[in-house]
Amino acid sequence: MRIAIVGGGILGLALARLAVMERPDADVVVLEKEHDVALHQTARNSGVVHAGLYYEPGSLKARLCRRGAELMRAYCAQHGVPYHACGKVVVATREDELARLEAIHRRATANGVPDLSLVDGARLRELEPHAAGLAALHSPHTAIVDFAAVARALAADVRAAGGEVRLGAAVARVRDAPRLRPRAELDGGMVVDADAIVVCAGLHADRLACASGRAADPRIVPFRGEYWALRPERTALVRGLIYPVPDPALPFLGVHLTRRIDGSVLVGPNAVLALAREGYRWRDVDGADLAGTVRWPGAWRVFGRHWRTGAAELARSASRRAFVGAARRYVPELRAADVVPAPAGVRAQAVGRDGRLIDDFRLETTGRVTWVRNAPSPAATSSLAIAEELLARLP
Repeated sequence: MRIAIVGGGILGLALARLAVMERPDADVVVLEKEHDVALHQTARNSGVVHAGLYYEPGSLKARLCRRGAELMRAYCAQHGVPYHACGKVVVATREDELARLEAIHRRATANGVPDLSLVDGARLRELEPHAAGLAALHSPHTAIVDFAAVARALAADVRAAGGEVRLGAAVARVRDAPRLRPRAELDGGMVVDADAIVVCAGLHADRLACASGRAADPRIVPFRGEYWALRPERTALVRGLIYPVPDPALPFLGVHLTRRIDGSVLVGPNAVLALAREGYRWRDVDGADLAGTVRWPGAWRVFGRHWRTGAAELARSASRRAFVGAARRYVPELRAADVVPAPAGVRAQAVGRDGRLIDDFRLETTGRVTWVRNAPSPAATSSLAIAEELLARLP
């Protein structure tokens, strides 16, 4: 049996590794368009191994995040990938956030997140001496890792077991005609036939699906998350992870402070419309990508519904002082002079025609092809568990 996996990010590589382990007779090939693995969403995030605080109990996110976090911890221990359970506090700074904080606590408890505690301002200061708030939710097992390093280890496992990770292999479409083997057609005319294909195309998930005759709904609307980093002499302001209480109407968690596995500390991200699928700077503009976004009715419904939030995000993008001000609510000592620019990322946010922001993971199987149509955060945390879910769908 031949299994072709489109996409060499952490999710595609996690599936490839599991496939070569669980189906040793299978011929497994990963098709990645770039010159190396894990160059986009996998590498351009804050590196948090989420514990499962926010997700609707019973959802794929809730189930696979909890399972994935345990698998990730074990995998990193077995492969010598640095991993640190630095802990996380979600900080309420206003009275009106306290009920939302308690709701997150109830949801996280329902999801089986271990050792949670609601703490007062004094205990918060013990956990994070430079943080300030009325109360906080403490998750001691939330961790940090370099997901790109994990992805490289996964790719090494695939190759060592006889699988193939083919770089520079951009897939243009996937065919699955009755009575024929499914095939991935590459740019340039090459064809890869397989018995099963799984498409983990991330930022290009909808585009590849449409080119392959799948439904256009949902479409990917790319949101750039911009970051600043604390200057080395100011990283002592943050011990672990400091988050605000998120707005439940949005899939984004707000500007937060994240210690990285290398000891640096990120401030961010915000969420602004990216002008290209891989648009990591304002000057990165792709006309076809932008036209696809503005032609999608769901995008305009999102913009209309959340225009105030969008305006605030744009203001933070334009002003370092405004950006840092969002984090200073819960770390009052933070100043604009304490930060320097850091690389941005782009989130592949699936949006329905009706303007719904698709929150849960969305996996679709038709015939012998499985499509990952939506895999935003915590997909990296959940990647080893999502791989189990995907492998179970293969013939």
